[in-house]
Amino acid sequence: MAIGLEDKKAIVAEVNETATSALSLVIADARGVEVDGMTALRKEARENQVTLRVVRNTLAKRALEGTDYECVNDTLAGPSLFGFSMEDPGAAARIFKDFAKDNEEFEVKALAVSGQMLGAEQLDVLAKLPTRDQALSMLMSVMQAPATKLVQTMNEVPGKLVRTLAAVRDQKEAAA
Repeated sequence: MAIGLEDKKAIVAEVNETATSALSLVIADARGVEVDGMTALRKEARENQVTLRVVRNTLAKRALEGTDYECVNDTLAGPSLFGFSMEDPGAAARIFKDFAKDNEEFEVKALAVSGQMLGAEQLDVLAKLPTRDQALSMLMSVMQAPATKLVQTMNEVPGKLVRTLAAVRDQKEAAA
């Protein structure tokens, strides 16, 4: 079914708006994936704040103009499923990686982060990025370590004094 000019403009504007606010983009070829699989993928994407779109390549090229993801235009050939990560840069990569394990037909074509295009082989790198909560907990543990070490060091001085006094007491009791 042909899409009218106004509908095309609306699609381009919507994808451009999504791409402008996205943290990362993963592009995959989903030919051969069954409807049940795609439904599960879309559900997983919604739960992880990932926007999935299937857009014609000509419209996608226009929509990505002027965004950080213009670098992927050369990889747009054949059917493309776009996964835009909105809150966590690695969310789309994790979802696509897990989905590809169960579906041999699903193939990741390219990914991009902050205007830099990465090959499909770099999917693991992006998928292993910590989530926001994980990164905050790692940061807090690093910030807490010096304070913990200071408290342990300060606590060691009276502890050593108590152990020394106990040793002197034991020595005097043994002598008596």
